[in-house]
Amino acid sequence: MTDELSLAADFPPVTETEWRKLVEAALKGADFDKRLVSRTYDGLRIEPLYPRAAGAKPVAGRKPGAAWSVMQRVDHPDPAAANAQALEDLENGATGLTLVMAGSTNANGYGLDPSPETLARVLEGVKLDAGIRIDFDQGPAGFSVARHFADLVRAQNLRPDAVDAAAGVDPIAAFALSGHSKFSWNELSTDFVAAARELHERGFRKSFAAADGRTIHNAGGSEAQELSFAIASAVEYLRAFEKGGVSPDIARDMIYFRLSADADEFLTIAKFRALRKLWARVQETCKLTPKPAYVAAETAWRMMTKRDPNVNMLRTTIAVTSAGLGDADSITALPHTVALGLPDAFARRLARNTQLILLEESHLAKVTDPAAGSGAIEELTKKLCTVAWNKFQEIESHGGVWMALENGFIQSSVASVRSERQQSAARRKDAITGTSDYPNLGETTAVTLDVAKVAPNKETTPAITVQALPRARLAEPFERLREASDRILEKTGTRPKVFLANLGKVSDFTARTTYAKNFYEAGGIEALTNDGFNRRADIVAAFKRSGVRLACLCSSNKVYASEA
Repeated sequence: MTDELSLAADFPPVTETEWRKLVEAALKGADFDKRLVSRTYDGLRIEPLYPRAAGAKPVAGRKPGAAWSVMQRVDHPDPAAANAQALEDLENGATGLTLVMAGSTNANGYGLDPSPETLARVLEGVKLDAGIRIDFDQGPAGFSVARHFADLVRAQNLRPDAVDAAAGVDPIAAFALSGHSKFSWNELSTDFVAAARELHERGFRKSFAAADGRTIHNAGGSEAQELSFAIASAVEYLRAFEKGGVSPDIARDMIYFRLSADADEFLTIAKFRALRKLWARVQETCKLTPKPAYVAAETAWRMMTKRDPNVNMLRTTIAVTSAGLGDADSITALPHTVALGLPDAFARRLARNTQLILLEESHLAKVTDPAAGSGAIEELTKKLCTVAWNKFQEIESHGGVWMALENGFIQSSVASVRSERQQSAARRKDAITGTSDYPNLGETTAVTLDVAKVAPNKETTPAITVQALPRARLAEPFERLREASDRILEKTGTRPKVFLANLGKVSDFTARTTYAKNFYEAGGIEALTNDGFNRRADIVAAFKRSGVRLACLCSSNKVYASEA
């Protein structure tokens, strides 16, 4: 075959005006904006169709064609078990470890204690200079853990510059999450800079401070709020370094970013691209030639569910894909059972292999910034940059991110978006598959490890107390209803039930029966369905036989008019 397929060239060009005429005809008078235009929680308008973005260039991110680091959480409280997790993950494809310390942003009630003995045992047999990345998800003892790791590297006679490590120190996120601090920022920042300088002098030149947007995402915030918080945190750290005598050129290499990746694919891609643009803007303002930020991604906690947790695999796959296409340097995928307890080896393997398949079989890392030139992604990136920068300036007007937490500005702003988001989930406008939509009352319970949760040490005499940012999953209200139903089932042997009174032909009632079944079973009320009835006496008799006290009529408007 010698002829090349012309594909799109075989069709006549179509203008947006012509397309719009066809759409208007199909809508039959319905409002275009209400049917086809959506808005983000930042109020950004998302159109149904975009032209190609002319002249767009790739956003500078990770090295072209290089794979992101496949990170695995190490969070088992028992050091020996945690070590076994780490070695198994590295032997089976992981290229990095996220050491989750007790009391950290996403510890979920588990995690490692901060002692040097625990750290040495967890990393026993791990070749720290073998090109793997070690990232710490720090708790309150971040400074000491970073020093313990530096001592461990020295004890193994390794060169610090041969070890790819990120200390993950982030007192701002810790303050936002816990709602208290033993020291003021002025006092704390002095220790912060001293610890960073110490590690720098010992040969650890990069990735000391984590500017972590996950705190905002976990609390239900918007994409622009997450970005503005991360950028504001980074700027606060830059100021602290400058005050402590560290030059901006050195200080910027000490800072890296963390963002959440969720199942909203386009917004997640745009968010990761926007962060790099925003950080480049900050560097330019500091009269530096911009260098790409190191951006770590973690799949979102707030999208995870206890019910039908297998669906979490799908959400996680979309999130990993989005972060990868958004040029994240490393990705941590939460195992699908993480909301239920400490994930077992099977759940961990699935989380690891999700990334490996996307890298090795789908080759997602082979193209640099594949979203560049996409009209939709470029427009979203641009709008996110604008809104996030404005929100960053608002935080700055309150005296910086620490003061904006002290006076409650950030908590109030996030609470407003969280309330709107929770209402959308409650009304099933934002569907949670497997929980609010298509629930499975007959599901089996997923397996997790039988490990007790650990209680992290708390500050005994906090000098500052503020409203802590919550950490909530959107599925929690539905899960509470399901748990109430489970208790009734355990006590009586049956769940609350509703009889679906299906009137007319299958084509008459199927749509509303499906809706009703989802609606009731999302709350743990079992919906008894049937093939439909044409005679009133038959439907009344069936209802009586069911022994159920509640019935829901399901049919078409036409049948309702004559039979309901």
